[in-house]
Amino acid sequence: MINLLLDNIDKVVKDRIKIDFDTNFRIGIAFELMMQNHKYSIQAKTYQALKLFYPEMNKIKDTKKAIDDIVWFYSCGRSEEKTSQKNRKGKNKQIYSYEFDNDLIYSAFKNQYNVDLEEIEYLHWWKFRAMFNGLKSDNRIVEIMGYRAMDLSKIKDKEMKKHYKQLQEEHKLPDMRSEEEKEEDFAEALW
Repeated sequence: MINLLLDNIDKVVKDRIKIDFDTNFRIGIAFELMMQNHKYSIQAKTYQALKLFYPEMNKIKDTKKAIDDIVWFYSCGRSEEKTSQKNRKGKNKQIYSYEFDNDLIYSAFKNQYNVDLEEIEYLHWWKFRAMFNGLKSDNRIVEIMGYRAMDLSKIKDKEMKKHYKQLQEEHKLPDMRSEEEKEEDFAEALW
C-alpha cells in the first residue's frame, strides 16, 4: 500500500509505469467525467483514456498493461483486487460530481487549503484525492455529500426522515445512466 507520508509518489508511479504518464489532477477529473459519459462506446473511452494519460501513446507496448496502469493510478495506487472487491460489495452511490459540483469543490479547496484549483498548474491526482477526502464537514460540498449518502431507511423519526428526504431531493445529482442501465437496475431491484 502506498503511503503519502513515506513514499515518493512520483517515483512509485515511474517505477510501475516506465513511459511518460500524466499524473495531474485535471487528467484524473477528465478521466472520471469521460467514464461517466454514456454517449461513448467502451472502445472510444479506452482510446481517449490512453490519450489522456499517455502523452506519447506510440510508446505504449502493451495496451492491456497500459489500461491496468490507468485503473491502478486512478485508484490512487490501490491494488486492483481491493478496488474490485469494494465495488462488488454493492453499487457505490454517487455523492459528488466534478461536473455538477465543480463550484462547491473549487470553493472548498480555496476555503480550506487556500488552493486555487483554476490557477494551480500541477497537483498530483493522489494528493488532490487525499485533500478532497480530507475536506472538513463545514465545507458545503461535504454537507451535501452527507445528504446524498444518507441511508434514509435507518432514520426512525418520521419528521427527520421527511426533512432529510427533502434535502436529498434538493441536492440530488441528475441521473446520468443510460436507458439500458436504468432498466438493468430496475430488473435487479426486483430480484
